[in-house]
Amino acid sequence: MSNRLAHETSPYLLQHQHNPVDWYPWGEEALARAREEDRPILLSVGYSACHWCHVMERESFEDAETAAYMNEHFVPIKVDREERPDVDAIYMEAVQSMTGQGGWPMTVFLDSDGVPFYGGTYFPPDEGRGMPSFRMVMEAVVDAYASKREAIRERAPEVRQRLAALSAIEPGPAGAGPAELAAATERLLAAADRQYGGFGGAPKFPPASALELLLARGETEVVRQTLDAMLAGGIYDQLGGGFARYAVDRVWLVPHFEKMLYDNALLARAYLHGWQALGEERYRRVCEETLDWLLAEMRGPEGGLYSALDADSEGEEGRYYVWFPEEIREVLGEEAAAPVLEFYGVTERGNFEGANVLHRAQGAAAPEPPGLAAARAALLAVRAKRVRPGLDDKRLLAWNALAISALAEAGAALGREDYLAAARGGAEFAWEQMRDANGHLLRTYKDGEARLNAYLEDHAFLLEALLTLYEAGFERRWFEAAVETAEAMLARFADPQRGGFFSTSADHEELIVRRKEVGDHPIPSGNSAAALGLLRLAAVTGERRYREAAEGIFALFAKPATEHPDSFAHFLLALDFATAAVREVALVGDDVADLAAVAHAEYRPHLVLAAGPEGSEQPPLLAGRTTVDGHPAAYVCENFACRLPVTDPADLRREL
Repeated sequence: MSNRLAHETSPYLLQHQHNPVDWYPWGEEALARAREEDRPILLSVGYSACHWCHVMERESFEDAETAAYMNEHFVPIKVDREERPDVDAIYMEAVQSMTGQGGWPMTVFLDSDGVPFYGGTYFPPDEGRGMPSFRMVMEAVVDAYASKREAIRERAPEVRQRLAALSAIEPGPAGAGPAELAAATERLLAAADRQYGGFGGAPKFPPASALELLLARGETEVVRQTLDAMLAGGIYDQLGGGFARYAVDRVWLVPHFEKMLYDNALLARAYLHGWQALGEERYRRVCEETLDWLLAEMRGPEGGLYSALDADSEGEEGRYYVWFPEEIREVLGEEAAAPVLEFYGVTERGNFEGANVLHRAQGAAAPEPPGLAAARAALLAVRAKRVRPGLDDKRLLAWNALAISALAEAGAALGREDYLAAARGGAEFAWEQMRDANGHLLRTYKDGEARLNAYLEDHAFLLEALLTLYEAGFERRWFEAAVETAEAMLARFADPQRGGFFSTSADHEELIVRRKEVGDHPIPSGNSAAALGLLRLAAVTGERRYREAAEGIFALFAKPATEHPDSFAHFLLALDFATAAVREVALVGDDVADLAAVAHAEYRPHLVLAAGPEGSEQPPLLAGRTTVDGHPAAYVCENFACRLPVTDPADLRREL
């Protein structure tokens, strides 16, 4: 017997369609029932690749007695946090304020108006783990809702006000400048783990935005150390390519095995920039292996990219990825296996529950033993026959946009036409199939259906992606799409009173608060991405209001960003772009490939690029530019004031 989740498209919600719990998806039907029956809401939030979400489902949501109690006393609502980041963000902040911590699965108890009054994360089925059991928690909530109802009702306005506080921040007298940016960079460097790379201790998450910021600021030591530590560790899939979500230890060895699209898109770009800035071929290799994995295993037939691979297979975390020494000897033979076992640090004792997570035991720069490529291929072929981890095959617009950016930039820099084709295909899919009848962008796509109103991050990431794709191949349609996306973002998400952008559009369904999201971990916030995208668009259009909108974001959040750079790295990257001497490069002519190759070849974080035939008026950076004696010409400009044009690629390289 299925519940209401059977009609959803989210793989996470569909995983719960056969629970005996009378689940509702988030929506008016569930909220109306709670109001009509004056019944509390039990909100459960997770995502498909979440290990402990699966555990709580097996222990509690599949248990008939537990489900019966939930159904009798609550309106149970199940939410996929990846589909509904708006709902997740509101109630995660509430749980963190109540308990001092957060995570998934998240369990929150709401009054009949949707205001939270108690919550936590994972609750076990019994109380033998130093925690109250899930049943005990529910019984206490039911008792409190009955006996302390007036107190819960009186506290609700204060809870709403607290959750809306970020959106009520007034702009400061001025944004941050070069001095504050330099101080923030020093704070970030001071937080670096100088022994093992990254920032802080265990668990360790890939700090893609922080690495991008440090590279843009010319700080390479921590970047090199972190890129090396991650590519050598078990967080990187040494056989198949791609990165796991995070490492449970300080040394990047044992991962939490799920693979997320967003991490891999961001890290592919970070390794590309690392290769361009530092010249290490191993960074180029990891960039290509990561993107090759995305295209081989995570691409749908329509060109969109799937969201995630689960951590679990056959009910065990990491089972798909780990090895025992005898398995490798059986595949490769005793003699050929010996150097492979040593290179990948495989021992009889193991490093993960008796098994082995493969890693480059001698470090990132250690030479590979002869025959390693063939050994990898043989092991990968055997691994492919194992039961695969679960696939979350919904396509999220924001995460696809991150991948489009990575594919487009890598395609242009590495001369990989297959990456450029994949980026174009992904953009065509998003632009043509993830919009509604009014042309508004939609958040998610699965089984031929796009749905849910898109968020600020969807628009902001897509703006950056479209500009990057335009710069990679100079198809004017992508520039025009970028302008259209920016205009929609300004019209539907901007706060004309205080500046910055709300996470949800003005025509979004009404939640208990309308929020502005900040913080760039694990992925850039919508406001940070909007700032950088609008600045780049202003640089190729000369449109002042795009820059003013970005400056409004800086005025709101500059103080916390400069004080906590590890949490605002993409914001600071946008601020770095805003305070830098940005080069605007206009390429004019029918064949500008040789000149474009110069611009794409090196790491140039403070450069925007436009190209078109003589007489082009769009983007405006091209207006009035001409060829030189019929030869394609490059104009290097700052604030639309250009130097004399050059026609030789070597001259352009010197100009840049």
